[in-house]
Amino acid sequence: MARAIPGGGLVKGLGVTITTFFKTVFMPGKYLATINYPVEKETPVPRARGVIALDQDACTVCMLCARQCPDWCIYIEGHKEELPPATPGGRIKVRSKLDRFDIDYALCMYCGICVEVCPFDALFWTPEYEYSEPKMGAMLHDMDRLQGWLETVPDPPGLEK
Repeated sequence: MARAIPGGGLVKGLGVTITTFFKTVFMPGKYLATINYPVEKETPVPRARGVIALDQDACTVCMLCARQCPDWCIYIEGHKEELPPATPGGRIKVRSKLDRFDIDYALCMYCGICVEVCPFDALFWTPEYEYSEPKMGAMLHDMDRLQGWLETVPDPPGLEK
């Protein structure tokens, strides 16, 4: 049975570090593993999970997203609104109107269940990842701010033939 030399793992690890250092010094850009974030911005993949956008017109206040959220970070409030009948003597229609839709990104774990369970396609993933805040309370995005993220949603992939 062979005995291990004390510190052999340390020497092996330093060898990898030194090799990587010389590759980045003599061949810059080719072997660089990290980017200088504030100066250079990385382009996310097309369907990246960044922030969730809301289409207020498509939301029917069914609350499926809030009920299925494992973190309970979605807050929804709404009321019923009566619409006049389309024809004389017709029935009065009742429609749910969205009053509040907030997502607390300090609690959200970006699982995507809310986007998947929405039957009316009111929630979408955007590739935007720069929405950090200096104060924890500012991570609660209201429905107007979520509506603003809607313009950054990429087009869905095409259907297969």
